[in-house]
Amino acid sequence: MTELLVVMVAALVVIAASAVAGPRLGIAAPLVLVAVGVGASFLPVFAGVRIEPEWILEGVLPPLLYSSAVSMPAMNFRREFGAISGLSVVLVVGSALLLGLFFSLVVPGLGFAWGVALGAIVSPTDAVATSIIKRTSVSRRVVAMLDGESLLNDATALVLLRTAIAATALSFSFWGALGSFAYSVAVAAVVGWAAGSLNLLVRKRIKDPAVNTVISFAVPFVASVPAELLGASGLVAAVVAGLVTGIFAPRMLSPQSRLSDSQNWRTVELLLEGAVFLTMGVQIKAIVTNVERDHGGVGTALLVAAGALVLTILVRTAYVAPLLGVLHARGSRIGPMRERMQDMQQRMTTPEGRQETFREVNPRARRTASQRTLDRFAFRVTQAVADLEYFRRAPLGWREGTAVVWAGMRGAVTVAAAQTLPENTPQRSVLVLVAFTVAALSLALQGGTIGPLLRRIAPEVDTTDAEQTAAEQARIAELLRSSTESVPALTAPRDATPEGFRAARTYALAVLAAQRTALLDARDHGTFDADLLAAALENLDASQIALEMRGSAA
Repeated sequence: MTELLVVMVAALVVIAASAVAGPRLGIAAPLVLVAVGVGASFLPVFAGVRIEPEWILEGVLPPLLYSSAVSMPAMNFRREFGAISGLSVVLVVGSALLLGLFFSLVVPGLGFAWGVALGAIVSPTDAVATSIIKRTSVSRRVVAMLDGESLLNDATALVLLRTAIAATALSFSFWGALGSFAYSVAVAAVVGWAAGSLNLLVRKRIKDPAVNTVISFAVPFVASVPAELLGASGLVAAVVAGLVTGIFAPRMLSPQSRLSDSQNWRTVELLLEGAVFLTMGVQIKAIVTNVERDHGGVGTALLVAAGALVLTILVRTAYVAPLLGVLHARGSRIGPMRERMQDMQQRMTTPEGRQETFREVNPRARRTASQRTLDRFAFRVTQAVADLEYFRRAPLGWREGTAVVWAGMRGAVTVAAAQTLPENTPQRSVLVLVAFTVAALSLALQGGTIGPLLRRIAPEVDTTDAEQTAAEQARIAELLRSSTESVPALTAPRDATPEGFRAARTYALAVLAAQRTALLDARDHGTFDADLLAAALENLDASQIALEMRGSAA
């Protein structure tokens, strides 16, 4: 027992130290943890250690993906959903198939189906890249794409892995596999939405922030476990639950609860991610030993892994280049569309203008549109104008393409999924070593160079961007000022009596509530930059928390 406690305490210290030392040394923290784990694997206490992969796939990944989904700006996820779905589904499937062909050719006696299974294992990228590129000047669109890709591609890869393993039997059917994939995603989305909604309904009635946060720790499992029992993807369910929570929590949960959530979940993310990469390093020695014992050496496996990593980068480049070409071509058509949508928005400032514009867009509508229909139509027009402005201000070029390609490194999912291969898998120990080596090489090569690379190719600072940001901040300030006009003026005297203090406090809270509603409405419309809105909301939360603390102390 004492030995286990010592190991746990040492792990916590190492995780904290790597998080501090890694950035200062210019090295990705996960790479530091893997190196420490490899060194620790030579200690007798870690001899023959093996971590059950289900602990990672079912116990670690759901909370990590849920937390990432909660913190991701929903409007950017919606705007980039086309690119995200392509990266997380089309690219993963295409990579797995090409890698499957490669593995079946270079690993004797493996076969195409088992090759695709290994290809599915090494295809998904890891979210660790996003934390690195956020510290550079890379476009927010790139961050949104990589965030969204890391949320969804794990589920695609694991479903494909199951399908490939099933394909080793004679009963495999392409249409059956496609139907199974659609069922897995659809059921998971429904379960995740229900879990996220139930989470908010329960937690908005609980005032204690600590209790509220404890309940939030159960949400990813409330979503993922039922989904898995129904044969769907637990990871997709956890992601959907996180997106629902992230969208509606600012309207339903108190600032104290959300602040507690944010702080505690950041700690959970640090510990879980650190534990995954530490255990990855600790297990490498045992895997190498098994391959040397069963196959006489690891040279071939290392060469196969190096070839697989090069192939994944080439396939990713071949996919991202035309994807950005399509997105760039779409961006060239933004100007005329933006002018047309802005003209529609201006004409809809009056009830008559709304009806007229609605009939122009919907000529088959025979009856006068209801107020609810007109409100939805106006919302879509405002949202479309904001979307076009977002695409116009952040065009995608070769720099962004380079970032998307080089940030596609492998990590935790590859390590965990490799160990779920059945015991009867041909040359299983070799395949596990190949997967581990691909992840390790990817972290070392891409993770160790992506920061300097992005800083080297970063465009020169554009004063126009700074001016646009300042103008947007001024518009947010004006929105906050105008939103207070809906709050009835304070009629009670502002004196030093308890009654005067309570009246002033009530008025200030009402102002903050009106300002928060205005900011959240603007968020749903997509009117402002997501980061600037998030900062403004955090300031409101801080003001409300300070005000409520002064009130409780009075």
